[in-house]
Amino acid sequence: MKIHLDLDCYFVSAERTRYPFLKGKNVVVVKSSDNKIFSNKNKDGVLLNDSGAFNSVLEFRNNYDANNILGAWRKEFISDEGYIHGIVIAKSYEAKKYGIKTGTPLKEALVLCPNLLILPSDHLYYQTLSQKLKEYLEYHIPVLEQYSIDEFFGDLNGWIKDEDTLDFITKLRDDILRIFDLPITIGASKSKWIAKFLTDTVKPFGVTAVPQEKVFDTTDHIDVNDFPGIGRALSKRCDYFKIKTLGELRAKPRFFEPYGKTGRDLYKRICGIDNEKVIAYSDRRGIGISRNFVAILDRNEVFRRVMVLARYLSYTITKLKLNPTTFYFKIRYEYGGKASQSITYNRLFNERFLIDLAQEMIKKLDFHINHKIHFIAISASNFISRANQKTLSLVDLERDSKFKSLNEKLEKVRDKYGVDVVRYGREFEV
Repeated sequence: MKIHLDLDCYFVSAERTRYPFLKGKNVVVVKSSDNKIFSNKNKDGVLLNDSGAFNSVLEFRNNYDANNILGAWRKEFISDEGYIHGIVIAKSYEAKKYGIKTGTPLKEALVLCPNLLILPSDHLYYQTLSQKLKEYLEYHIPVLEQYSIDEFFGDLNGWIKDEDTLDFITKLRDDILRIFDLPITIGASKSKWIAKFLTDTVKPFGVTAVPQEKVFDTTDHIDVNDFPGIGRALSKRCDYFKIKTLGELRAKPRFFEPYGKTGRDLYKRICGIDNEKVIAYSDRRGIGISRNFVAILDRNEVFRRVMVLARYLSYTITKLKLNPTTFYFKIRYEYGGKASQSITYNRLFNERFLIDLAQEMIKKLDFHINHKIHFIAISASNFISRANQKTLSLVDLERDSKFKSLNEKLEKVRDKYGVDVVRYGREFEV
């Protein structure tokens, strides 16, 4: 069987491992506009090489006072004018009963639950704890795939008999709680996507194993919108045709024909016959950096922030020994407008190239110069590899080679003294 492991309210649970007094309390983890990366102060950045498919690669250490952790949020999320900002990114099951959801503004959460305990997010700690758990799981599961910071897939075929799966995952769940103090839910089935769906049905701290012959009986009555992979467009189409449950959807295989291979694959998933493999390792497809911040109009400040983000992304790319050839840029304006574009250059990657390109592309995307910008994103993909060979531009090769050599020297200095030890003059905030 294949299994899906999903940590229960992970960010809150992670905080409870180091602050046990939070257990049983109404707790939320909150995040807000991130200005730390743009400040003149040196930041303590940590590169996480093995961070999973959807996880951040570069994180920063937080220096909150452990003796006053419940008061740290006030400095972080209350402005000088007394305005409370920030949004909830994780909530305990106790806080959830008050109607607090992921994405709820902190100001609203405090109204819903006056005795709320608030913690600023510490993603470096969450990533580090997740990696420790992964190392443990790799000793107990022959094929393990990290799906996100708090989710894993495992393949037990040839390792555990199907009839022994429930006992195995029950013990695994209990051992994880005992060793890591982390509650986790585990579902098992022949299909990895049925297993993922099953974990949601037995949360929190549940286990379930459903053999193939019982998949339909177990899931026929389930709302179609509860199955992973059914997005908004398909949900609307189901609603139009009065299809409410997975059982009704399974009875209409032709319903998926307009979606081609994607539709056929999804139909196999909801039937539990997809036979998709658990992938222990796959080449990185992309890497990026983005930040929300309080909306600003000054374009000089916007370009300064673009330079900072490009430098951090360049350091990460150089450290991971990658050579991307496709780059994506995005900005969002204060009242919902946005612009984005990707561009491909077959060049030898270097920091100077990325910084120049980022500033050029952001300037090109900025059609509304009288509107404030509150979000910038830069990402890189289409990496050169043995399976993805590229012919590099000879026009720029000599110049790029010199800057690449400089990058490698800068990398050694930054590794020793910090990512911010060498910066550009234009990066400094006036």
